Parts: sequence; C-alpha cells; structure tokens
Amino acid sequence: MILRSLLFVPADSEKKLAKAKSSPADALILDLEDSVAPENRAKARGLVREYLRESHRAAIWVRINPVGSADFVADMEVAVPGAAGLVVPKPDGPQDLLVLDAHLITLETQAGLPLRSVHLLPVATETPTAVLSLQDYRSPPPRLAAMSWGAEDLAAALGAATNRDDTGEFLFVHKMVRAMTLLAAKAASVDAIETLHADFRDAAGLERAARSAQREGFTGMLAIHPDQVATINAAFTPSSADVEHARKVVAAFAVGTGVASLDGKMLDQPHLKQAKHVLALAEALKA
Repeated sequence: MILRSLLFVPADSEKKLAKAKSSPADALILDLEDSVAPENRAKARGLVREYLRESHRAAIWVRINPVGSADFVADMEVAVPGAAGLVVPKPDGPQDLLVLDAHLITLETQAGLPLRSVHLLPVATETPTAVLSLQDYRSPPPRLAAMSWGAEDLAAALGAATNRDDTGEFLFVHKMVRAMTLLAAKAASVDAIETLHADFRDAAGLERAARSAQREGFTGMLAIHPDQVATINAAFTPSSADVEHARKVVAAFAVGTGVASLDGKMLDQPHLKQAKHVLALAEALKA
C-alpha cells in the first residue's frame, strides 16, 4: 500500500466528494470528524456509505470520530465494508486502537471480510497523553498501517496561542513531537505520514515541507486541498536521477563486498539499503 498523498474530503459535501474522484491522491480520507458539524454527521454517513459502493482509483479511508465519542461506532459501521482503513483522531495511545480492533472484528465477520483486512492510521499526537504514549507503539497494535501527527489539535490541547514562530516554522514542542512520531512509526515498522500544510495557497511552503519530510524519512503527507496533491506526490516520488544513482549504488556492491566506492566516495551497507528502497518504491509506483 503506497501512501504518498492522503487527501481529506469533507464527507457531507456531495460536490467535494464528486470532485475527489478525479484526484491523483493515493488515498482519499472521507472525513466524518472535524470538517463535519455534529448535526450533519448522519447525512455524511449516508454519503460515505454510497461512496464506498462505487469503484475508485484511490484507496478510500474514513476518518471516524474519537474512540468513546457518541459517533465512533456508527462511523465504523458505514466504513465496513468498503474502506481500506480508518483514520483515528485523538487516540490517547495504542489502547484506543485495541478498542477499534474488537469492534472491527465483529463488523468484518458480519460482512464476510477477512479478519483484520481494515487498517488503522492514528493521528497519534493530538493530546498530551498521546504524545507521552508514542513509545508504546513499539509493540504495534493490530491493524496499524501508518502513523501521522497533528499540530492544530495539540496546540489547542496545550493551550498554546499558536504552533508556529514568527518565521512560520513549527515551535520547538511541535518539532519534538513530529520527530517522536517519525521514530515511533519506524520502531513499529510502519509508514510515517507528515501532517498537513494548512495554508493551501502557500505552494512554495508546501513543497519545502514535503521535500523536507521525505528527506527525513516520512513516506507521505496529508493534504487539506486538492491542489496540494500533485506537489506532495512529486516530493515523495523518486526522480529519474534518484533511480539512476540507486542503480549505480547497487551495481557497485555487485561484486559481493561489504563496502564499495562510487564517484570517489566510499559506500557501506546503509547506502545499499537506501538504494534498494528507492528502487523498490520506483518499481511499486509503476505497477
């Protein structure tokens, strides 16, 4: 499952749902949470149910309401069958995913689906308790496919006036949480998904953020607007130069030595591992 770009779509907007069908995003996240007013959620669930009955190029995920809320069970019930997974907002830790796992086993059984075929992607940092629980993902809960982090809800939970400094960079605590999410995802052997770039008119800022995330080890990024998807896809797709360099690195190790040289530089096993990763991703994107 390749998740370079994941586009949020308000689930109560028939117009935006229809437009999203032509998006080049790897995944659409039909949002039943923050972008939908409580009084519109019943309507939104009906639209999600109909949307999931259709065929789509992109993988379809559903952002449910938080575990323990009045809506989360009903949200899950419309997502199964049909959704590739659930985006889980505001979990306090992996234990919330265990609650979802139990509910989903019942729903999958009723729908005749293979058990644990529906995946989970927590936005794993939206409360202080959640941040302090990131290390618990080292023993991954069932269904965990990826992890992301959130800056807006965390700032609100902290009582912060903002999450960015005067230059537009994330404040220290948010940079720390971002790094912790990346480490937690890698410790759990799942994809790390960068948070969204809220200013959808800031194309240059989005490109900087996406390319920085890719360099650091994130494998994809959330999108809040359709116009962001192409930039995100480009940032997380190996360029032809990247692929050619990776091929040269692999070829340099073909003689079976533990180290190699290329263009006057010494290479060792981490370089080979990274080169193989680039080639595997490039090949997967062709499929």
